[in-house]
Amino acid sequence: MSMIVTTDLSRTYNPDTIPVHALRGVTLTIGSGEFTAIVGPSGSGKTTLLNLIGGLDTPSGGRVLVGGTDMSRLSGNALIDFRKNHIGFVFQSYNLIPVLTAYENAEFVMLLQGRPEKERRERVRALLAAVGLEAHMDRRPSQLSGGQQQRVAVARALAPRPDFILADEPTANLDSHSAENLLDMMARLNGEEGTTFLFSTHDQRVIDRARRVITLVDGEVAEDVRR
Repeated sequence: MSMIVTTDLSRTYNPDTIPVHALRGVTLTIGSGEFTAIVGPSGSGKTTLLNLIGGLDTPSGGRVLVGGTDMSRLSGNALIDFRKNHIGFVFQSYNLIPVLTAYENAEFVMLLQGRPEKERRERVRALLAAVGLEAHMDRRPSQLSGGQQQRVAVARALAPRPDFILADEPTANLDSHSAENLLDMMARLNGEEGTTFLFSTHDQRVIDRARRVITLVDGEVAEDVRR
């Protein structure tokens, strides 16, 4: 089943002044259960592509279908609900809520979904333990290192069991040991729960584990290799 389909997708910033063509006619199909890395030099359009797929930005041309839903036709609460129920995000900047603990941040989306307290507790505790933060779950983001905050962000993305995860440089702030553990966990969830993973990355460790590598250059697909 096709989870994500982009057709002639483009994004141009500042079209009326000095146009910046971040994406140029990208057509891709990402199947359910894929473990895919998007690679390319800085400015190649990797983050823009993830933002368009996740409904965080609007295309200048073309369209994005996610699970058969046209993202451009969603707005307001419908878009918020779709993301909440189907998409997990991992951002470079973490985007944690400062006043919440690690546990509360990881639980947050499940809470919005109205999941039972027992389910939330078991899932969140298991994920925080898996990313090595079992002893830090009561700490707020300001009390955590950058790498620890990144791991909370990953746990938050995985907690509600989304259909797919969009991860923008998920290992960028992690040491080698933490990065390997995180990738092990993502690979296990991909296999056990069928979660689709789409990474934007420069990290060779992520690229080596990916079963498909899509290379962007100047906003266009330069190479698409399955392995």
